[in-house]
Amino acid sequence: MATLDKNKVKLGIAPIGWTNDDMPELGKENTFQQTISEMALAGFKGSEVGSHYPTDKYELKKALDLRDMVICNQWFSSFLLTKPYEEVEKEFVKQCDFLHYVGARVIGASEQSYSIQGKNQPILEGKYVMNDDEWETLTKGLSKLGKVAKEMDMTLTFHHHMGTVVQTEAEIDRFMDMVDPNYVFLLFDSGHCSYADIDPVKVLSKYIGRTRHIHLKDLRRDVVAEARANKWSFLEGVRKGTFTVPGDGDVDFEPIFKIIQDSGYEGYVVVEAEQDPAIANPFEYALKARKYIAEHTGL
Repeated sequence: MATLDKNKVKLGIAPIGWTNDDMPELGKENTFQQTISEMALAGFKGSEVGSHYPTDKYELKKALDLRDMVICNQWFSSFLLTKPYEEVEKEFVKQCDFLHYVGARVIGASEQSYSIQGKNQPILEGKYVMNDDEWETLTKGLSKLGKVAKEMDMTLTFHHHMGTVVQTEAEIDRFMDMVDPNYVFLLFDSGHCSYADIDPVKVLSKYIGRTRHIHLKDLRRDVVAEARANKWSFLEGVRKGTFTVPGDGDVDFEPIFKIIQDSGYEGYVVVEAEQDPAIANPFEYALKARKYIAEHTGL
């Protein structure tokens, strides 16, 4: 068993198990107050930001403070391939300012130009592949955003993700090779690696020194097999149970925890498992994840 240092590694959870940002009908009955109360009750100190969270930073911070919680990260959709850089930077600065006030020191970007993750098309085929010029545009743009983040006391992490321009192992490697290592870091996601048929241990062991945020997401391989056979979209797979919390699926977290331990990683590990809350009760699954992580890491 790995033992993670509580002074270095902090535990968070994403609200996507309660209310899905891409499919707001999933969990629409779950309010913001209920979501963070259940997170706190389950033993989590950090939360990412969901679509049902207050957009007023003072209101959000007050609700978090009452529960001794902070925000640890928020998804940022970059469109560096399809929008002017200045437009993307303006939104980025606004989000960094908001996040810093509510406790986060990390922002998680994902390039959404040409993404198929929200489209009704098979997630395991037909994704967009960048040409050399687009690789330059993306990585130079993110390096510039990373410098802006650092000046605001924030760290830019990049989320490799199914259906986006950085999904495969080769794309992750090329991305990490091209961005400025002083300004752009990895948001490692065990579930998205596994879904893309990449060994998550290989990716994390290679890039742990450049990783500043970690999503602990589990995967049900039988559901992925169904998704492949039936040509499901990403969101259809989510509805049917592609993902689950750590310890409930087929990802082996023991070596992942060991890498985190041995590297001296400092930052958040975040439970993230988008499921249909009508099928997988969010509080029940948060407790299940919390118990599994405590038993396997001591956190």
